[in-house]
Amino acid sequence: MSPTVVIADDDSDIRALVKISAIRAGLEVVGEAADGDEAWAAIQRTVPDLAILDVSMPGHNGLEICRLVRADSALDEVQILLVSAAADDASIAAGIRAGAADYLSKPFSPRELASRLAEHMGGTR
Repeated sequence: MSPTVVIADDDSDIRALVKISAIRAGLEVVGEAADGDEAWAAIQRTVPDLAILDVSMPGHNGLEICRLVRADSALDEVQILLVSAAADDASIAAGIRAGAADYLSKPFSPRELASRLAEHMGGTR
């Protein structure tokens, strides 16, 4: 069984790029969301192995969703990869403090993303 992923980004082009990279890394996409509220609902519904979240989305942002996931014991196994155009040390530290396993700055190459996904999914279910 392939590891599962929920992808959330308000930019449909970025979502499509992330989806392609996830599939290439051997993940099964079980949910896509254009805003944070849809992302939170998809994570609760599917309990994926990984959630790839844009930090800046309408509704709940990626940091807020990260905190919600970490506060829910039913979602303990969900890994989170945050993606953001904000790549300064403070933004990255905030993402890690919120509970993200990794933080990838935009723009990113699909190859880099696929590599990171494969790395994180090596130790999952």
